[in-house]
Amino acid sequence: MNMEKEEIWRLVFVLFLGQLVSFFLAVASFTSSLIAELGTDAPLTQSFFTYLSLSLVYGAAFLYRRQKLLVAWYWYFVLAFVDVQGNYLVIKAYQYSSITSVTLLDCWTIPWVIILTWLVLGTKYSPWQFLGAAVCVLGLGLVLLSDAGVSGGGGTKPIIGDILVIAGTFCYAFSNVSEEYCVKKKDRVELLTMLGVFGVLVSACEISIIERKDLESVKWSATMMSGATLFNLSLLTSDMWAVVIRIFFYHQQVDWLYYLAFGLVAIGLIIYSVHDSKKANGTTNEDESESLQYEQLAEESSAIYNGVLAA
Repeated sequence: MNMEKEEIWRLVFVLFLGQLVSFFLAVASFTSSLIAELGTDAPLTQSFFTYLSLSLVYGAAFLYRRQKLLVAWYWYFVLAFVDVQGNYLVIKAYQYSSITSVTLLDCWTIPWVIILTWLVLGTKYSPWQFLGAAVCVLGLGLVLLSDAGVSGGGGTKPIIGDILVIAGTFCYAFSNVSEEYCVKKKDRVELLTMLGVFGVLVSACEISIIERKDLESVKWSATMMSGATLFNLSLLTSDMWAVVIRIFFYHQQVDWLYYLAFGLVAIGLIIYSVHDSKKANGTTNEDESESLQYEQLAEESSAIYNGVLAA
């Protein structure tokens, strides 16, 4: 009976982890779609930080183990190159298609994986599994037909976006099959480390070629949204969050004045930010009026100068 409970809890935990990953994937899809709607075209930059995280986290563990590569480095380079292209194509698709179409067509990776594992790894599949994959392809085909008849609200060029997703899923499938082979036959930490390292290098090179102008046109400064004073006032709450950590993680009691201080800081931030936004609007109007005055002065000066030349 105890074993059954443990198995049930293990199954529940695995399902929870799966849904947690699904939630993060949905958030990633939403952010990619939102960035595309805001007019920023930087898919390589988005995936760059993913590879950077892999290289830092698993790279530290790999260096600590001090072992030689089990797979030649150039194979990892090919794997990272294909993986980067897959991420680029799928994220790029958000510029043209809707988030629902991209997330649905992203499932096209499964049929590609079945075909590649069957041909390359020799994995055996039953006729029912092939039938299920065929039904999936049929359903994804309906997405293409739906996007072909979209007149609005489905992206600027949904068919182009769908083609990009399908091409990206083929790259994903190649990457997934290669990763499956390395994980089962070689070493998982080495795979993720090399994928992160070469992914960073490939992404950085392509960013400098493809996305450099797009990144230069983006206004990155957070102080443009408010000001240095509001930023430093916001940092005051770091001590308050330290109190929260002290209560919930160390189970220590704090004085009631901490709660009062936290409330006062929150109220002060609200008051300051409200008036700061009003001031910012007023400053913007003043700047616009000043620019109009400068334009009028420039026109008058030009007219006088032309009159002198005519005389």
